[in-house]
Amino acid sequence: MTLSEFISTFDHEGSIVLLEGKRKVASQDAPKLEALGKLLAEHTKHLKFRSGNADGSDALFTAGVAQVNPERIELILPYTSHRQQHAKSYQRHSLDEIELANEPALIYETKKNKKMARLVDRYANGDRDQYAMKAAYILRDTVKVIGTTEIRAIRSGIFYEDLKNPGQGGTGHTINVCKAHGIPVIDQNTWIHWLEPLDKKK
Repeated sequence: MTLSEFISTFDHEGSIVLLEGKRKVASQDAPKLEALGKLLAEHTKHLKFRSGNADGSDALFTAGVAQVNPERIELILPYTSHRQQHAKSYQRHSLDEIELANEPALIYETKKNKKMARLVDRYANGDRDQYAMKAAYILRDTVKVIGTTEIRAIRSGIFYEDLKNPGQGGTGHTINVCKAHGIPVIDQNTWIHWLEPLDKKK
């Protein structure tokens, strides 16, 4: 998919694209993530950009968008005080504000991650110890994709993935949720080419 194809397909009123990926970013790749966020914000009119507010990829993508229009950034937080110094004045939704009893699809989808299923149940039942809180992050990752009764689902997900060891951790979970719901997934194998016109101008 080219950048033009992406824009024509997804840049419509109400569309949300997820920008996220691994916390560990190769030093030579970091400027590219920020450049992509800026490029997408500059060349689209309607898209909102969703992030999980994590360090690494999330922060870099968001920083690029913020250079153009921070009002188009939406954060999904595992808890209200998560990295508040980085949340700034962005639109925010926190897992603390979601009534999980009213979101059975969210619980069901997250528990497909078998490693986290028991902790998800504990969290949903009100446990908030250090182990149960691990479920907040994986639930947050699911919300980023499918939304809730109050939060709109995304139309596409753009990721910075570990191409040598893909499908791991929260990023792997988020990509799996996208695929399960037929949401297009784009990683750096594709989007890196969107930056080539910028490289030629240097």
